[in-house]
Amino acid sequence: MAVVELTVVPLGTGSPSISKYVAGCLELIKRKENVKYQLTPMGTILEGDLTDILELVRQVHEVPFGKGAQRVITTVKIDDRRDRELTMEGKLQSVYSKMEKV
Repeated sequence: MAVVELTVVPLGTGSPSISKYVAGCLELIKRKENVKYQLTPMGTILEGDLTDILELVRQVHEVPFGKGAQRVITTVKIDDRRDRELTMEGKLQSVYSKMEKV
């Protein structure tokens, strides 16, 4: 299980707004049943099997091109822990539990 942060930035669109491109990417992500996701103001967090996520990232990278972008910059940050289960919620709870002890 891996947690991956994904940011896709379309360039050459003729507009500073990218929400329609983000919406297109999110529609594709939503269809991937075995990958959980959380949209944030600055990117999307994915949780699942790393192989599945990396294939999804490749597909998501293509979405802005299909909507007319001339250039796309995709940033991927991978947290792949092998010694125990890794989840988005678990990562948050780990931080919150330590805050309560301070």
